[in-house]
Amino acid sequence: MAAGTLAHLSPLDPKSPEPYYRQIYGRFRNAIASGTLNPGDRIPSARALTQELGLARGTIDAAYGLLAAEGYIQARGQAGTMVSPSLRPRMPVAREQPVAATPYTPSFRPDSILPFQMGLPALDVFPRKIWARLGARAARAMQPIDMTHPAVPGLPALRAGIAAYLHVSRGIDCAPSQVFLTSGYRHTLELVAQALLKPADRVWFENPGYPPTRELLAAMRLAGVAVPVDAEGLVVAEGLRLAPKARAAVVTPAHQSPLCVSLSLPRRLALLDWARRNQSWIVEDDYDGEYRYASRPLPALKSLDRDGRVIYAGTFSKVLFPSLRLAYLVVPEAQVERFERTQAMFAGGSPQLTQAIVADFIAEGHFARHIQRMRRLYAERRDATRIGLERVLGAKVRIDEQPGGMHLILRLQGRRSDRRLVARMREEGLFAEALSDWAVDRDIAPALMVAFTNIDSTATAERLARRILPLM
Repeated sequence: MAAGTLAHLSPLDPKSPEPYYRQIYGRFRNAIASGTLNPGDRIPSARALTQELGLARGTIDAAYGLLAAEGYIQARGQAGTMVSPSLRPRMPVAREQPVAATPYTPSFRPDSILPFQMGLPALDVFPRKIWARLGARAARAMQPIDMTHPAVPGLPALRAGIAAYLHVSRGIDCAPSQVFLTSGYRHTLELVAQALLKPADRVWFENPGYPPTRELLAAMRLAGVAVPVDAEGLVVAEGLRLAPKARAAVVTPAHQSPLCVSLSLPRRLALLDWARRNQSWIVEDDYDGEYRYASRPLPALKSLDRDGRVIYAGTFSKVLFPSLRLAYLVVPEAQVERFERTQAMFAGGSPQLTQAIVADFIAEGHFARHIQRMRRLYAERRDATRIGLERVLGAKVRIDEQPGGMHLILRLQGRRSDRRLVARMREEGLFAEALSDWAVDRDIAPALMVAFTNIDSTATAERLARRILPLM
């Protein structure tokens, strides 16, 4: 880069709240880190840069002083100012390859409510008046002690309420002390890894499966092993072939994410037997196990665990609403102390006022009634959405028969790209997920995943389907 030339640096932003000297500092630092400026390259003198940018000399001196103090640049008198030659050994760090070879864009969490948007419960029927009343009461009852730091494992009343609910609804026999509150699935998985795993440990994950799971494993320096899924759920025999000594497995037994199949009983037993023999851990992600329509909800995998190898993960995002940022895990009794130490070290606790509202929502019976109501409503909306889509798109898609879940899988007929169709739908303000994006190194039939939870009628589904038809 020739002295006095700024062609490789982005222009300064006069509307930015960041002062000019910080903007200049940041642009030079980024240019050095990215390799645009190399060690030994000359940069404009402070005087030349002052004239070129039309700024005060003090502004340029402040930026250069900061760069010099941090070792990015050196003033060499008549030789000019240059990028420090000593940076050369550190340059590979800036060029280091990302952990995940194919990073996944979290399009499943847009800041909007789009037709067919996945991950959202039926927001139009949430009992907001009851919630507002409980929230106002909790706020009025707040005492000075409630304004201090929250209990890191969670509010005792909420931990007790969750334990009681799981005993009745999911067949899990646990004490409140085994329940730990988190801020969501990512926090849950991170807490499990910090407590029980170490870098380079091998961990099974489902293929196809929830993309953030493999992202998180890679980010935590764990060796993820993609284990295929079929009509009976995770193929345990393949996991044993690929990585028999893996330290953990992350599974969705109730409704496999995304195929919505249930892990069969023989495979549940085989998975538990593998964990027992290998002293490995099973993370059971039960994100929407309450919503089964073919029969009563299946008992959780943890209800079969007799050896303390299953960590059960639940969330309020799907059954209440995502912005709560409240989830939980149930750990084996023998691991309670370890998780208490780990969570105290790495987490500060979830907002106590929010926990108090959820605890009252459970204790007064609103939670159980809400789940029952949603189960009936979702069964109706699932059928209405399927009928509406089939009437319009019947020749172009085949909709899977699924026992539960909160979305439909539309198998595309003919040679169609699910990724391309998803992109076209997004341009038209419609939401879908491409099943291909959820698979790793595996040929999978193209399909769309669309949620039915906020589709209120067959007529609405038909109207939306007519918007999809020209895009196919």
